[in-house]
Amino acid sequence: MSLSVESLHATLAGNEVLRNVNLRVGAGELVCLVGRNGAGKTSAFRSIMGFIQPTQGRISWQARLLNGMQTHAIARLGLGYTPEGSDVFGELSVADNIALPTWTRKTETSPGQRLAAAYSVFPVLRNYLLRGGMQLSGGERKMVSIARAMALDPGLLLLDEAFEGLSPAILPTIREGLRRILDQGRSVLLAESNYHHLPAFADRLYIIERGEMVFEGTPAQARADAAAMKLIQGAA
Repeated sequence: MSLSVESLHATLAGNEVLRNVNLRVGAGELVCLVGRNGAGKTSAFRSIMGFIQPTQGRISWQARLLNGMQTHAIARLGLGYTPEGSDVFGELSVADNIALPTWTRKTETSPGQRLAAAYSVFPVLRNYLLRGGMQLSGGERKMVSIARAMALDPGLLLLDEAFEGLSPAILPTIREGLRRILDQGRSVLLAESNYHHLPAFADRLYIIERGEMVFEGTPAQARADAAAMKLIQGAA
């Protein structure tokens, strides 16, 4: 399974928000997209998911062109998306929030298997099954939103600012959850504004600045690149 973004341009409200963006995510990889707020991370994710239609370039998943497809059709192909904000349905319990995708999207994997995979990412959520969405902390809402996306049975999960605004105490739990997602054979594309939050096991990272990719490499290569580190520190 792989995602490929080639020479992507996108416009929002008359402004070009992405210019010649290229990135790739291979099977089982954790790839990080790093940039300051407003750099273009969310625009890139929303373009991949069909909320923003590119003006130029190609987006493909498993060699299938996504340009022009509706968001729900892209999701059915196996792309999950957790936007920034950790939205959960406050009137639903934790159990119902996570089970919701099994009601709305059918896959070859049984609902029971999908829920087992979702809860295996954050086993602690089984302690809160009857708790309402409005009763959850920020970290708990983040875990529920990621688990709910996992219940879609995605091959690739896009996580926008998975660590934003969370207590330092919960960050290791989120990182461990990402590791478990990878252990299931899935891929993750993580957008993050704070370089210091990135998991040490990331395979590759991209730096985006003003809608353009300015660096691609391993985390070690980024640390050895003074210009890249200056941008990263600015993002943090």
